Amino acid sequence: MEFRIAELDDVPAVLALLADDAISRERGFGEVPAEVEPAIVEAFEAITGDPNNELIVAVDGGVVVGTCQLTYLPGLSRGGSWRMQIEAVRIHSGRRGNGLGAEMMRWAIERARARGCRMVQLTSDNKRVAAHRFYERLGFTASHVGMKLTI
Repeated sequence: MEFRIAELDDVPAVLALLADDAISRERGFGEVPAEVEPAIVEAFEAITGDPNNELIVAVDGGVVVGTCQLTYLPGLSRGGSWRMQIEAVRIHSGRRGNGLGAEMMRWAIERARARGCRMVQLTSDNKRVAAHRFYERLGFTASHVGMKLTI
């Protein structure tokens, strides 16, 4: 298994992973467009152009089977420490339950350590009960209440 920063050619596979999810389908994001839309390309370029953002892919045998986005956040709290925010964690539905997600998360956590982060945080939809158990097995604790406002 190889974990690396995504390239533009990986975007369709990442979009497919993000769409392969009941909650994404409920929100209207369950279809992968035939062509990558300009707004997606702009978002990808913004991620790759920002040294504090990384779109990661897990590749096995040349096939993208997992993804997550890592964002490094500076802060004044905790003595000015940095933290990593992990978002959009997805493993191909046919590859779940085989340890790939845990391997990708451990890789991301080590990346946070290498960048000097003192905390790794993430949010997970309340409906993702199995994901919550997965993150707890990795040592995450449900310590805060996350809130979002769609605008």
